[in-house]
Amino acid sequence: MDWIACKRKGQEYLKKYRCVLLVALAGVVLMSLPVADSEEAPVSQPQPTVQTPDLQQSLEEILTKISGAGKVEVLLTQSEGERTIYQTDEESSYGEASGDIRSQTVLITNADRGETGLIRQIDPPSYRGAVIVCQGGDSPQVKLAIVEAVSNATGLTADKICVLKMK
Repeated sequence: MDWIACKRKGQEYLKKYRCVLLVALAGVVLMSLPVADSEEAPVSQPQPTVQTPDLQQSLEEILTKISGAGKVEVLLTQSEGERTIYQTDEESSYGEASGDIRSQTVLITNADRGETGLIRQIDPPSYRGAVIVCQGGDSPQVKLAIVEAVSNATGLTADKICVLKMK
């Protein structure tokens, strides 16, 4: 083949694949651009709305506003703390004897090349019981109001909440 035939063939390919070559060239140019040093936003992960020390303080603040309660102190006991469940990938392979399932935690890499597990959900702590000591703890109306408030905030049943009168 001579030089002129190769040139014509090259021009035909260029006309035919012009768009593909332009896209590839744009990709190469974009990849060669420097990356800005701006802070990347971290991956948003669900956070629990209220943690136990904060919940105790919040309950104390709210319960003192109940008519007749007076000064209030709250103690919450946990049966199980906050639990984080990570996203996993599972692979199944069936061999001669039985099926094997391999589970691997999904990891995400941040801007500093640190790896953390991808959080699927965060279960709040579960509570065993609550003890509330308040100045108006001898009044049945105050006790009922406090038990209802603590029950709604923590999910505890009334038999797990103890309201006592403060000295």
